[in-house]
Amino acid sequence: METQQQTWQNMTGKIFQKSITQLVEEAIIREQANGHRLKVCVGSDSHVYGRAINYATAVVFIREGKGAFTFIRKQREIQNISIKERMLNEVNKSVEIAYAICSILETYDVEMEVHADINTDPEFKSNVALRDAMGYILGMGYVFKAKPYAFASSNCADMMV
Repeated sequence: METQQQTWQNMTGKIFQKSITQLVEEAIIREQANGHRLKVCVGSDSHVYGRAINYATAVVFIREGKGAFTFIRKQREIQNISIKERMLNEVNKSVEIAYAICSILETYDVEMEVHADINTDPEFKSNVALRDAMGYILGMGYVFKAKPYAFASSNCADMMV
């Protein structure tokens, strides 16, 4: 699967030479051994630079009452697409990762949310993709969060694009 071959890093830029499934499983084992209760949030964001779009996908591990840590994947694509297509590309990148890690999370009884960097206020351009994004994420069986509750995409991934 293509997802497994992507390069992942942490927020400080340390590169990992492992697949996201390996990183997730090792992190869960380590954190649960240290007594932490976990929740994972997956979200993506993008910024347009001319004809290029930089995407970042974040897998955020929340340690209940003890902070968090993140794995990030960056991608750059050359394309000219609408805001709706770009928002749905972000959601697709998040769902792709959620799908890749969901069986691991189920094995270790870890909750997951998928975050969309889409505003619920119709005054914002990204709102054009809200219904489609929500239907896609919920239709896949995942918990859906949009702005202002979508911190994995609107904060963590946003910092890396």
